[in-house]
Amino acid sequence: MAGEKKVEQITDMEADFAQWYTDVCLKAELIDYSSVKGMFILRPYGYAIWENIQAYLDRAFKGCGHVNVSMPLLIPEGLLQKEKDHVEGFAPECAWVTFGGSEELSERLCVRPTSETLFCEHWSHILRSWRDLPYLYNQWCSVLRWEKTTRPFLRHREFLWQEGHTLHATAEEAVSETERMLEVYADCCENFLAMPVLRGIKTESEKFAGAERTYALECMMHDRKALQNGTSHYFGDGFTRAFGITFSDRNNQQAYPFQTSWGFTTRTIGGGIMTHGDNSGLVLPPRVAPFQVVVLPVAAHKPGVAEAAQALAGRLTAAGLRVKEDFSDNSPGWKFAEYEMKGVPLRLELGPRDIAAGHCVAVRRDSGEKTALPLENVEQSVQVLLDDIQSALFHKAKENLLSHTYAARTVSEVKAIAGGAGGFIKPMWCGDAACEAAMKEKAGVSSRCLPFAQEKLGDTCAVCGKPADKMVVWGVAY
Repeated sequence: MAGEKKVEQITDMEADFAQWYTDVCLKAELIDYSSVKGMFILRPYGYAIWENIQAYLDRAFKGCGHVNVSMPLLIPEGLLQKEKDHVEGFAPECAWVTFGGSEELSERLCVRPTSETLFCEHWSHILRSWRDLPYLYNQWCSVLRWEKTTRPFLRHREFLWQEGHTLHATAEEAVSETERMLEVYADCCENFLAMPVLRGIKTESEKFAGAERTYALECMMHDRKALQNGTSHYFGDGFTRAFGITFSDRNNQQAYPFQTSWGFTTRTIGGGIMTHGDNSGLVLPPRVAPFQVVVLPVAAHKPGVAEAAQALAGRLTAAGLRVKEDFSDNSPGWKFAEYEMKGVPLRLELGPRDIAAGHCVAVRRDSGEKTALPLENVEQSVQVLLDDIQSALFHKAKENLLSHTYAARTVSEVKAIAGGAGGFIKPMWCGDAACEAAMKEKAGVSSRCLPFAQEKLGDTCAVCGKPADKMVVWGVAY
């Protein structure tokens, strides 16, 4: 499907992938520009995708025992300053409120870029005993980071996300929670969004500001660039010491608790576009698609056709599927192109001949394959097709990842791969930050993560030639 040209307003991805991506975001009515640079409007279709992701994750969080809370939008400057590494990491991206009405404020207020400091202040007021722990909190909100360069979904100044924050009596519990939540994200990516992920730990230079350890998921896009898609951070007791958060432990001794945070954002929508899309527009996995099926009557003016299409749509809706029915007077060709461009996983066509034959025609968005489905037990047949589309999209993306992951032994090899086919590149690393910086500068790539599944692909560092026991995945990233 990727080689076909269906929508003139969408640039071919082979000609200009970046423009193709922007065209799809706009033409598929996912997003629009606002009057404030870097702040985008999520249109109903784009927001519906986020709502489905949100619902999936919210169930998962609550299944793990988390509860939702809401923290303030504004952070006093003095509060933000309490954790030195954290504030230094976010300082270039902070937006400040200096006036309330017509009065100048006595202290600047930061529009939250993230909420660790707010949670810590709250916990310092309520925590007393080990019996209170763990605190397993999450909030759904928007945050503001004054990015210099912005792109739809991938990098907004204001974006929607969830941020989980937890507090634990022991370091072991906190580390376990950090790793558990990364797996929740991985499940969402792979089983809901059909996006295979590489799990790993960020290097010291790439970890979250204020964290002791950052875990991340890395996804490969259709153009073989990397996209970070979900992070989980272990903070140790750094924040709790800075904020004076203590509790009485099981031995009745005062102790500092251990903290985590983890976040998943609307950038994953951009990741889904670039993982599955083609030259006709979006290709949406059925589990995340706003509409899983579109029912289109053919020759709807003929007796019984509209009624039969409505009955079919009603049966599928009653079976729990998300169904769109289009009885407009637009031509069938226009409708076919419209719903292909919007990525609806399955199109069902129903005309007089189909009704007479006792079937409808199903057309898959991922492959274009047409199948005649008997109207008897059509609910089960449609569900089988949707499950197969979901699986096929995951395996296609997995093949893209595996076939464009390469071992390399030198900086020049890394540079050649990155500048050629692109993809994930796996050299060995001695662990020296200077070698990481040199690889980034010389090969034009960034370290994506130290994968959990380590491989010994040699004995020496690709940069300095010294003994190396770490394998790092590198790539060009969004």
